[in-house]
Amino acid sequence: MGIVLRWNTLAVAVLVGIAIVTAVWWAGPGMLGTAAAAQGTVAQATVTKGAECSEPNPQETVEITIGGQTRAGVLDACGHDQNDRVDVTVPASVGDGEIQVHLADVVTGHDDLRRPIGLALLALSCLGGGTYAFLVHRGPRRAEAAKVA
Repeated sequence: MGIVLRWNTLAVAVLVGIAIVTAVWWAGPGMLGTAAAAQGTVAQATVTKGAECSEPNPQETVEITIGGQTRAGVLDACGHDQNDRVDVTVPASVGDGEIQVHLADVVTGHDDLRRPIGLALLALSCLGGGTYAFLVHRGPRRAEAAKVA
């Protein structure tokens, strides 16, 4: 009779683990750290005014050539010298005034292997948690404890 209770406990732990992995899988890519690539085009920009990395929220001023026009932009980066050339991602819709741009190599997105590896690690942690719950519920084995003493 005690074996049925133990297997029921194990079955509940397995079902909870499957439910957790399924919920994370359905939640989408953002749950495991993957993000969509930034929308826009990659262009080359020239730094006109650099920013020190010790500043809070550093921003550099850049010049970007878009459609034959030279435009001013604000780059959320630091450590570049004047006249350094950097690849930036320009938003698809740009209005008048300064354009907010980001470094292109930073916003290209994440490797596609993060999601399956994250799901596999989550499944292994659920397995470990279920095994621990099973062992705690089972308690110490009295027959082996008596032999050791």
